[in-house]
Amino acid sequence: MGRPETLPLGAPTSVGSLPHTDREAAISFVLERTVELPAAPTLPSIDPLEMMIPQGLWGIEGVSVDDDGSFSITDPDALDPSAPLGDHELAGRPFATWRRFLDAVADRTDPIKLQLTGPITLGLALVDAGAPAGIAFAVASGAIAARARDLVALAEARAPGVSRVVVFDEPGLVGGLRTDLPLPGDQVVDVLSGALAAIEGQALTGVHVCGAADWRLIMQAGPGLLSMPVGADVTGSAGALGSYLERGGWVAWGAVPTDGPLGESNSRYWRQLSAQWCELVQNGCDPVLLRRQALVTPVCGLALHDETQADHVFTLTRELAEKIHDQVTGIRLSVGA
Repeated sequence: MGRPETLPLGAPTSVGSLPHTDREAAISFVLERTVELPAAPTLPSIDPLEMMIPQGLWGIEGVSVDDDGSFSITDPDALDPSAPLGDHELAGRPFATWRRFLDAVADRTDPIKLQLTGPITLGLALVDAGAPAGIAFAVASGAIAARARDLVALAEARAPGVSRVVVFDEPGLVGGLRTDLPLPGDQVVDVLSGALAAIEGQALTGVHVCGAADWRLIMQAGPGLLSMPVGADVTGSAGALGSYLERGGWVAWGAVPTDGPLGESNSRYWRQLSAQWCELVQNGCDPVLLRRQALVTPVCGLALHDETQADHVFTLTRELAEKIHDQVTGIRLSVGA
């Protein structure tokens, strides 16, 4: 089906991992609780190979990924950016939940969200394992581009009528261009844009970063969706964000924390999101576009939580999404749209 023409206004969605120990239950959970834009979950509690790094490294020549998710470079000479990525059909264990999810959404007509490891984060994992930076990022870039194409092909085969959002998860970009990130800014853009371009036209592509980042740099890579936490130092990039929204870009706001205790009410999280939007408007962003091109998510994945906590996070996310939807509807009515 390819790229969706638009996304559901103010829709709730999620970010990757869940704590469930039953695949059918996890898939039913996201389909029921985020029906407008369900995200394919990963379930590390069932199989550690579904964690983002072992999943991303799977099939790279010269890298061994063990059953517990640990990995090592077993043949440095085999690390070759031109080498084909293994498991072209995504038949291996790291992708079991993806396959089941795509089968479950085969009859949908509304979009779905898919998320995979980003090339910067995967390159950093290879550097940490001992690969030279130049080789590490070239291998990671090629592997993630191939994996994205394979994922889209799998989605097309199993759920051909469903449009797709594909988001690259980049925790390696938290903090911006740090001294320990062995890539200059222009190469970060090149590596990211290569992954996004690999499936251009076949999905709405995005980048998720779970903390403060150099958002101007990320926007230069050309994503159609930015997935960021509320308060992630985006105000300093308000001018670039305003232009991005005017070009039709979307923002998935991580408005519900996943790293601490949660309140029963969504009021604090709504105030924080509203305050973020006010700051951005004061710095030049269009208030209508901020709301009209907004999704809402938990800040990060929920694999380290339990199912009761995940349920509460999804409830708060849904309530915030409804507030956004009501605001956008009110704006439309006020202008006679």
